Amino acid sequence: MPTSDFVTFSKLPYEERLNEIVKDAGLTEEEKAVLQDANSLSMAKADKMIDNVIGRYTLPIGMAVGLRVNGKVHNVPMVTEEPSVVLGCSYGGYMAEPKGGFFTSTTGSVMIAQIMLLNVPCPENAKAKVLEHEAEIKELCDSLDPVLVRFGGGMVGLDVRTVPSSKGAMVIVHLKVDTRDAMGANAVNTMAEGVAPLIEKITGGEAYTRILSNLAVHRLVRSRATIVKEMLGGESTVDRICATAEFAEVDPFRAATHNKGIMNAITPIVIATGNDFRAVESGCHSYAAYGGQYTSLTHFEKNADGDLECSIETPMAVGTVGGVIKSHPMAGINLKIMGVETAEELASVIVSAGLSLELSALRSLATDGMQKGFLAGQARSLAEQVGAEGELYEKIVAKMIADKKVSLEYAQELFAQMK
Repeated sequence: MPTSDFVTFSKLPYEERLNEIVKDAGLTEEEKAVLQDANSLSMAKADKMIDNVIGRYTLPIGMAVGLRVNGKVHNVPMVTEEPSVVLGCSYGGYMAEPKGGFFTSTTGSVMIAQIMLLNVPCPENAKAKVLEHEAEIKELCDSLDPVLVRFGGGMVGLDVRTVPSSKGAMVIVHLKVDTRDAMGANAVNTMAEGVAPLIEKITGGEAYTRILSNLAVHRLVRSRATIVKEMLGGESTVDRICATAEFAEVDPFRAATHNKGIMNAITPIVIATGNDFRAVESGCHSYAAYGGQYTSLTHFEKNADGDLECSIETPMAVGTVGGVIKSHPMAGINLKIMGVETAEELASVIVSAGLSLELSALRSLATDGMQKGFLAGQARSLAEQVGAEGELYEKIVAKMIADKKVSLEYAQELFAQMK
């Protein structure tokens, strides 16, 4: 990791921050140039990524430094426009460090492909028939992606259920596919399409829908950390954090904002590594409602020593190969900076970062309130908007925060007075 801690690192000029990361990650001069070049995604490449391309949109890449996950320290690239997120994530890692950082476990890399059938003559009987033909279905699925099978993946199981609908009973087949280090959308969709005629033949029904599910309940990541009470300001703060966290567990209105805070860290890393952030967000929020009521993805508890135990469990379907990762020049570089080698390791870092940021957010809620950190970021943005630079920029930011008047009008007034 960089030689400086996250506080010192944040105060360095951007060139020095970049050089520390380049040295730590072993980036080449060419890779360093890509990080600095807003045009590294050429118009030619952009035009091949999506339809009707007319331009490109640039966001900052910030670096959460020193996040220890399973004993390994990671620097974590985050693509976001929101102030305080990067430092908040770093600060959560700092608070977790005395007890060894974050520790994770995963359920593997299994994705679900769904095939929905209607007009099935005997739905319950058809359900049994499909299960009887599991070996035949697996053989066909695996033949559709021999490369995945060669890397140890492929279909690993089958579930079938019936659900009522206005069109009659639906028979829902779930193909469970180990996608290894890929996110796996293309693989599971191809298998669902390819095996659908066989399942129609087995059931006597008609396959209407053949597509993956982003509710990746077989691709969960769990992360936990212990925070000594002294890092939080004492046991009373631990109690306040636990109460605030429980509010999110029992109230969906609070849970929506609580989980958004978690996604403030997760989504920027997913974007930075070229993964599908919409799929990840869909999976996380769906999982939060999986029990029947939308609730928090995290738990915060006080242990016998008065310290804070925090944990999170959520789906995390990300990959280190395939998709945009190869076509976008920055995605591979950001993965190199993170130092992750597998999709499972990447997912573990991402989920730990989500817990880290939410830890920082709850500490703020339990002590100074969220506005203090938000206003600091807003003050920086406004000072930049009015054209302040260098020492003048720092003076305007400090004055707005000290006066608790963070607005464009006041920034303009201070700029006129001080320049």
